[in-house]
Amino acid sequence: MSSPASEARLEPFRLRGGNFNLLVLRLLDPRVEVIVPALADQFRRAPGFLRNAPIVLGLDDLDPAAVPDFGHLIAQLRNVHIAPIGTTGGATDVKAAAQAAGLPPLRAAGAELPVAAPAAAPAPEPAAEMPPPPSDWQPTMVVDQAVRAGQRIWAQGCDLIVRGTVNPGAEVIADGNVHVYGALKGRAIAGGAENLSARIFALNFEPELVSIAGYYAVRDGLGDAPLGKAVQVCLIGESMRFDRLG
Repeated sequence: MSSPASEARLEPFRLRGGNFNLLVLRLLDPRVEVIVPALADQFRRAPGFLRNAPIVLGLDDLDPAAVPDFGHLIAQLRNVHIAPIGTTGGATDVKAAAQAAGLPPLRAAGAELPVAAPAAAPAPEPAAEMPPPPSDWQPTMVVDQAVRAGQRIWAQGCDLIVRGTVNPGAEVIADGNVHVYGALKGRAIAGGAENLSARIFALNFEPELVSIAGYYAVRDGLGDAPLGKAVQVCLIGESMRFDRLG
């Protein structure tokens, strides 16, 4: 005979709230035949980038009068091993079209839900002064070893320091800055939470790809970047700048 305690352990699931940091793929063009080939070209130049990653589609930059064929877009993204799970931003009609195709609008962690205009009410009692909300920024993540090919390290809500080499095929991601005190030969993504002021630092700069807040450059597009040197990468407007350190 089962006891109440054993029955409690057999519960099939529990619901818990949770915060997840996800990359946002900002759509700048509504045409699926333009978006997907551009992604495929990106993958050709940086194998493994975003492969099998859950992605949120950013709709803020789309013209409300040009709604993408979201059903077709979802199918094509899955064909290139990207898993769209929802949307953020966008005009009402665009969001509705995405939701009808199975992509619900997502609310950023900490964002307030829209509320109806409140009815007139008596003036409230003076409230006691509340302490400021605690910051969700976390201590810097430190990795004391090399990051191997195929590894992906994600520093959520903090900076990332890697004391060893980031090897080709490896990927390091941080919502804040990325520091690599070995050689950066893989992929480095800073400003994962759309932090435009994030930077990437590497003592030996030989990356496959670098990205800050959604702007990226692959190896072929590094131009006059001082490869093999100590480099700082930052955003100036919408352009990526590579400054030699020291």
